[in-house]
Amino acid sequence: MEELGLPARIQACLFDMDGVITKTAVVHAAAWKQAFDEFLERRYGAGFTPFDSEHDYNEYVDGKPRADGVRSFLESRDIRLPEGSPEDTGEQETVQGLGNRKNALLLEKIRTTGVEAYPSTLRYVRAARQRGIRTAVVSSSVNCRAILQSVQAEDLFDVRVDGLIAAERGLAGKPHPDTFLAAADELGVKASASAVFEDALAGMDAGRSGHFGYVVGLDRVGQADALRAHGADIVVPDLADLGDLADQGGRT
Repeated sequence: MEELGLPARIQACLFDMDGVITKTAVVHAAAWKQAFDEFLERRYGAGFTPFDSEHDYNEYVDGKPRADGVRSFLESRDIRLPEGSPEDTGEQETVQGLGNRKNALLLEKIRTTGVEAYPSTLRYVRAARQRGIRTAVVSSSVNCRAILQSVQAEDLFDVRVDGLIAAERGLAGKPHPDTFLAAADELGVKASASAVFEDALAGMDAGRSGHFGYVVGLDRVGQADALRAHGADIVVPDLADLGDLADQGGRT
């Protein structure tokens, strides 16, 4: 398993999507910023403190289910909103309404800018599968399948556990390990024989608390120390830097 940069005991690889498979983390951050800034300006006027696309995004919302991200950021500003209903619009000041506004903005940004995959990640997934490693995608996004299809990557994963499936099964989202554990279980592999690939601090927490066999942190935004502090066994800027595949497949 040296060519993959993984311990010999690893039998399954569990990949987050946004920021690991696809270059959508920056689009998510922009959608969160617009949704929160609209809300904060309505609440406090022009002098509001805006949402920070780096610190606030990484600390409070990245990797979490949408409603959990809303609650987490609002709590950081000492704001409490009613939960609302899943049908609430962005004009309604509820947790669900804010989440729905963010999702509408995200889908619009994806329609206008498109979605790209990280070629190095797709090469890594294919190499893992060629070596008999089972693969799963684990994402809090309810748009996971459509995004994977848009980059022709759906067939690279034996199992998908996303926001829709988590809701159906009542699985707690990251930083809890439940969705990763469910993916490993569906693959028929123990957590201790599974590797987690994440770029979010919440994903690192999930990998650590779930006692997975190896946790790989992808440092896309210069937070290597934080990824290690939250449980990464190794941190790399790109999967082309993991193992010997960088020499075989080149860097993107």
